[in-house]
Amino acid sequence: MEIIIDTHTHTVSSGHAYSTIQEMARGARDKGIKMIAMTDHGPSMGGAPHLYHFGNLRVIPDEICGVRVLKGVEANIIDYDGNTDMPDGYLKRLEYTIASFHDICIAPSTVEDHTRAMINVLKNPYIDAVAHPGNPQFQVDIDRVVMAAKEYNKLIEINNHSFYVRTGSERNCKTFALKCKEYGVKVVCGSDSHISFSVGSFENVHKILDEVGMPEDLVMCTSIERFNEYLSNKQNFKKYN
Repeated sequence: MEIIIDTHTHTVSSGHAYSTIQEMARGARDKGIKMIAMTDHGPSMGGAPHLYHFGNLRVIPDEICGVRVLKGVEANIIDYDGNTDMPDGYLKRLEYTIASFHDICIAPSTVEDHTRAMINVLKNPYIDAVAHPGNPQFQVDIDRVVMAAKEYNKLIEINNHSFYVRTGSERNCKTFALKCKEYGVKVVCGSDSHISFSVGSFENVHKILDEVGMPEDLVMCTSIERFNEYLSNKQNFKKYN
């Protein structure tokens, strides 16, 4: 299974990443990645950009170094009602949006709180996917989250970087993948790269997908045509909502 789209990357604008968008695009091209989502952290993360950064992403070319660049954000979940630090008016203008928990933006709570927040995030029509949902620091009821993703036609991310920085993620990520396979929920693959050298790195993602026997038609990041169809449907929705 060849992954040619990286749906989770960070540029120097995130405050703790180290490459420009041009460098990220070159790194992607050199690894055979055809599309990346630029998902810098939302403004409640220390060092992250102001909302104006996300409002001005339209100035970035759609293609850099032959790589399609989606303008997006990794919004921070800031309460257990599932609100994020990105107003819907900004989310609506972006091409691809993910949301996630970070302990410097919200204190870990109970499984029920985490699950409620993640499900409410998935209900938001302008959020595409939950990022690194296998983080054991924010343990969720995986069945309920995957079923919510199915109900609201959303995506579940398998995050390559989690295996290195979120100890204990592997088991949760594998369970997420198994449940996505069981319920027919589509997954996306994020390197969570914070430097150009690791964009498009998916060794852990491949391992999980292979272990669970994930059907390729559920892996959105193997097909530009399938991903473009998803984006087109999303744009049509936003046009009338």
